[in-house]
Amino acid sequence: MPAGASVIAPPEAEFDITNPAQVAAVVAASGATHLVNAAAYTAVDKAESDLETARRINVEAVAILADAARAAGLKFVHVSTDFVFDGRSSMPYAPDAPTNPLGAYGVTKRDGELAAGADALIVRTAWVYAAVGSNFVHTMLRLMRERDELRVVADQIGTPTHAASLAGAIWTLAAHGATGTYHWTDAGAASWYDFAVAIQEEALARGLLTLAIPVIPIRTADYPTPAARPNYSVLDKTTTFAITGPARHWRDELRDCLTSMQD
Repeated sequence: MPAGASVIAPPEAEFDITNPAQVAAVVAASGATHLVNAAAYTAVDKAESDLETARRINVEAVAILADAARAAGLKFVHVSTDFVFDGRSSMPYAPDAPTNPLGAYGVTKRDGELAAGADALIVRTAWVYAAVGSNFVHTMLRLMRERDELRVVADQIGTPTHAASLAGAIWTLAAHGATGTYHWTDAGAASWYDFAVAIQEEALARGLLTLAIPVIPIRTADYPTPAARPNYSVLDKTTTFAITGPARHWRDELRDCLTSMQD
């Protein structure tokens, strides 16, 4: 967080993002300069059978937040996802690349971008994890402690992104006054299998795991899910890096995250 900045994060009971009157009142009284929406319905598979809820959070609530920010004179920042793309490219997706989401989650996130409005700052990201909360890193660590081996999809390619680096990019883009669509992930690319192997290696080095288990690469077809995933969703960050400077490699960010979990 930049020096002199502060964050207001009301609890859900006081700031229900699906309640227009409550959102408008809280935003108007906040004294803030920016409204950042990092909330989302992210249960990718469940969204296929729970489209109404996904749309309420990923689309309708975004419009409510954007309207409230606009009315109160705040800049609106909205976090989106690589799932707006179909993954059929062989080159990193530029911010202006055509969207073509494969499932309900991606459709609602694409529609949420439209609901944010042309004056918003939209930051697409991918494969986000952190030292706290429910995410791929914590799931892998738990399964590596519980199982004798682990099978992980190796033909879906993207970029792991440390939440801390994403937050830093959002601060920088917002301070720059950026509007429109930007991409941010950590640098490099990996499969989920590569990511899992790195998690185990780095966790063993830090004493977060005590025993290495086999991590076996599998195909997407070997692990069917209700929702289709993009096979390739690396994002082109060229325009973002022109403002923020380059990202660190995803493995360096992973080391920092796991080191913070040692305490």
